[in-house]
Amino acid sequence: MSMQPKEMVPVPEETARIARAAFPRGNVWLTLRDALGTIFCDDLFADLYPRRGQPAEAPWRLALVTVMQFVHGLSDRQAAEAVRSRIDWKYALALDLTDPGFDSTVLSEFRTRLVEGSAERRMFDAILELCRARKWLAARGRQRTDATHVLGMIRALHRLECVGETMRHALNSLAVSAPDWLRRLSPPEWLDRYGRRIEDHRLPTGKDDRQAYAEQIGADGHALLDAIYAGDAGAWLRHIPAVETMRRVWVQQFYRSEARVQWRTEAEGVPPSVLFIASPYDPEAHFGKKRSTSWVGYKVHLTESCDEDQPHLITHVKTTAAPVADGDALETIHEGLAADGLLPAVHLADTGYIDAKRLLSSRTRYDVDLLGPPRGDYHRRGRENKGFAMRNFTIDWEQHHAVCPAGQTSANWVPTLDPKGTPVIRVNFASSTCKACPHCFDCVDADGVRRTLTLRVPELQIALQTARQRENTAEFRQQYSKRAGIEGTISQGVRAFHLRRSRYVGQAKTHLQHLLIAAAIDLARIHAWLVGDPRAQTRRSSFSALMMPNAA
Repeated sequence: MSMQPKEMVPVPEETARIARAAFPRGNVWLTLRDALGTIFCDDLFADLYPRRGQPAEAPWRLALVTVMQFVHGLSDRQAAEAVRSRIDWKYALALDLTDPGFDSTVLSEFRTRLVEGSAERRMFDAILELCRARKWLAARGRQRTDATHVLGMIRALHRLECVGETMRHALNSLAVSAPDWLRRLSPPEWLDRYGRRIEDHRLPTGKDDRQAYAEQIGADGHALLDAIYAGDAGAWLRHIPAVETMRRVWVQQFYRSEARVQWRTEAEGVPPSVLFIASPYDPEAHFGKKRSTSWVGYKVHLTESCDEDQPHLITHVKTTAAPVADGDALETIHEGLAADGLLPAVHLADTGYIDAKRLLSSRTRYDVDLLGPPRGDYHRRGRENKGFAMRNFTIDWEQHHAVCPAGQTSANWVPTLDPKGTPVIRVNFASSTCKACPHCFDCVDADGVRRTLTLRVPELQIALQTARQRENTAEFRQQYSKRAGIEGTISQGVRAFHLRRSRYVGQAKTHLQHLLIAAAIDLARIHAWLVGDPRAQTRRSSFSALMMPNAA
């Protein structure tokens, strides 16, 4: 399919007349078309199409339909039907009332072009550019970030189900790609073992029986892999995605001894969840856990503007593997905002994004005030607020010593590395000083003879201590209260746009889905801003309203 750019046509007169008669009080797509125009243009996607071939559907229309379907939560087939049947959609797309639309598969092909051309952000960026042109969005304001879990488009499998399904997936792929070769290789019992979906209720129940069943699958899999990697087999078999996935799963789940194939346990070493394949149907979906929530899939980070006199618009979207910690995404978020010219002056985030290194990096590299509660002192005295915690000591960085609350000075100051290889400073007080101190039991652990402090390098320690001190101020509480609004955005994404369920397989396509959801949320908020709809307030239960009638 080739793209042949055309001039942007106005809304046909008959379509406009009927649409305005049908919606005399306006409509979201009539309002957005009148205010923003077509939003997208064909030139935005020119590099994704060849110059020759059968003319494709106008890319600007496909882009708009792709966002519109996420606004309404429609499937491809339902979106294509809406193009044919809905007057407001024809108005937004500048189509005649008699236009028959297009086949639903065109939308899937368009998304594939976006992913393969690394153009997932183009529609989202185009909307942000329109907002900047209209002064609805600007840099150096206030923004906030939070994340939520996303379920992959797969069935959750335990380890035994996973290896069985991986073997079955490989056999099904080979049955299509190399049927004659597979028929000669497969013993009859494989049909009974892998002919239908592997489900827990059909597996052995006893521990020893399950162990034996797992090792049988492992032996079958190694027999298949040995045949694929044999010299007389076609090298192309090794490049079938299901075969490569199976090879990786077998490395993770089994090991070979001289006697047999054996099932891995923690003693033999199981990969961390960020590498561990949880399903052969989406190898990029991994197991994640946050507090009491566990899932297999991904995690999405949403960043939005939150200035009082502007619409609250999503400015950045980051999709990561499920086990990736929230804070590890912060650098990428700041880099993306910097590239778009949208860095905030104040960035509100929760504790998961806050540590000494990120506080310092945000300030020095991006001139961003990262505002949020840092993790507290995890030592016993800090947690229980008993005795002398780290915050009670005075650190003299120039003289290289510390002074305890009782006025005693440390004996030595030793730069070293912690077990993770991070530079730290060990500050030790003399044993004789600590034993003679009347506050010894408030300061030294029961099994210790002297007090020892572990400090970060000066810049990091000062940044962390400053953040902890600021957390206790009224100004911090007032500013940080605005962070809660991002939870409303997450709720809107989940309830109205199905943010927590991936429609597609793979992280790239899931990220595209998140960008489209963000674009849909932004358009919905722009419409609300244009028509003057006020922002919704946090809902309160009837009991809370009864007991606290004057609460904000």
